[in-house]
Amino acid sequence: MPVFPSTALRSSVVARLRAAGCVFAEDEARILLTAAATPSELAAMVRARAEGRPLEHVVGWAEFAGLRIAVDPGVFVPRRRSEFLAAAAARLTRPGALVVDLCCGSGALGAAVVAAVGHPVELYAADLDPAAVHCARRNLAGTGARVFEGDLFSALPDALRGRVDVLIANVPYVPTGDIELLPTEARVHEARPALDGGTDGLDVLRRVAAGAPGWLAAGGSLLFETSDRQAAGALAVARAAGLAAVARRDDELDATVVVATRP
Repeated sequence: MPVFPSTALRSSVVARLRAAGCVFAEDEARILLTAAATPSELAAMVRARAEGRPLEHVVGWAEFAGLRIAVDPGVFVPRRRSEFLAAAAARLTRPGALVVDLCCGSGALGAAVVAAVGHPVELYAADLDPAAVHCARRNLAGTGARVFEGDLFSALPDALRGRVDVLIANVPYVPTGDIELLPTEARVHEARPALDGGTDGLDVLRRVAAGAPGWLAAGGSLLFETSDRQAAGALAVARAAGLAAVARRDDELDATVVVATRP
């Protein structure tokens, strides 16, 4: 691809994306034009995006908290609103802290926390999806993190019990009945277990909250994202597990995070 693509080429890509319903067609065109190495690769990328594949899957990466995060096909794409969760976790992460990124997906949250704190931490991550685990290992390479495949806490080394200072768990929280209402790029192209939170969207959270007290150090915190309308229920779940929980809101990012601390 030319370093400076012609105005006609740029306009053509924008028009194709806009016709496909891409709301941010100009921004996406810029990314595609930068990512493609040849005209034929650009054509294939534009076609894939127009057919509904997530832009991040098409180019192979997502921008998150100032980082470029590798995102393979099928892997949950980190949302910008989750930067609020990463920032909240980073504020609680002291030098040498033991941090766990549960339901880690691409590893974006763990990577963002490590980058933000600027001091050594002991990081572990886990996910049920083999593709996500593969992705997370790439994104966390060089951080000293260990990434495990498995179901929630069962994936973690038993030696971590009672030692976790910061437990990040970006659990799926879309109610099962709402999955069909999601945009095609999420509903069709992302792994369903990364989206489906059960009947009320809180099923996976209940499992995490129930297990968290046994893994957290005294004063350690579980942090997770939820929707504004689910916040009251999510707080109740955390408090029922014996955690002191508060909700925090960022209106600009449309993000709600619960911080639940073991007394």
